[in-house]
Amino acid sequence: MKSKRNRIVIDFNQPAGAVPERPGRRRSSRLGRVLAIIGIVLVLFVVAIAAGGYFWWQHYKAQPAYTLALLVDAAQRDDKQEMDRILDIDKIAESFVGDVRARLTGSSILNNILPSQVDQIAANLTPQLKETLREILPGEIQRITEPAKGKPFILIALGVPYFADVKQNGETATADLKSKDEQIQLTMQQQGGNSWRIQAIKDDRITGIIADAARKGLSERGSQLQDELRKQLKDWKLPGASPSP
Repeated sequence: MKSKRNRIVIDFNQPAGAVPERPGRRRSSRLGRVLAIIGIVLVLFVVAIAAGGYFWWQHYKAQPAYTLALLVDAAQRDDKQEMDRILDIDKIAESFVGDVRARLTGSSILNNILPSQVDQIAANLTPQLKETLREILPGEIQRITEPAKGKPFILIALGVPYFADVKQNGETATADLKSKDEQIQLTMQQQGGNSWRIQAIKDDRITGIIADAARKGLSERGSQLQDELRKQLKDWKLPGASPSP
């Protein structure tokens, strides 16, 4: 009995050396292309976010809120040089003296004092007040910003709207510190470029302390005025301040 011979069929229409494509290989190639497209989209998305964040940060650095963040950070690091750069003590003292002058002028206790005498009290008060504020304000700012202690600067900068209401009007800005106990307002002035400085502080409590010292005639004796202010302000608790040890 003759056995059947196996016939070998050769497809002459297929190019020489071509390997038949398997279905699994085709799916793998398609998946690779999809993953590559997704990867490119993700990279572009991350780059866009990074670029947006960079330009936003550069814009934010020109805002008064950024200067407040610098002040808070400097206070917590006890960087007096940086605080002195931000706080215009001369202007701040003048703003307090102006408030004290207005309070003394309208005081019923001082009806027998002439306006010229009030001006003389204010003139004598200014030099000593500058020195006292330069010594005391950094510590008081540090107390106010106690919750920011140990926090990275980026968190402090992003947290400014939560503790201060900042309003800008051209080259001037005001910052109302949010507190349940007391209203404190800072007035800031743009110094050119991205630089801002605090040039006035409105606080009824500290103004009252200074006015009380002036009423006692301490303005005529500068050293006593400074000692009295230091004594009264040492235990002065600002909003958010932690108790003295």
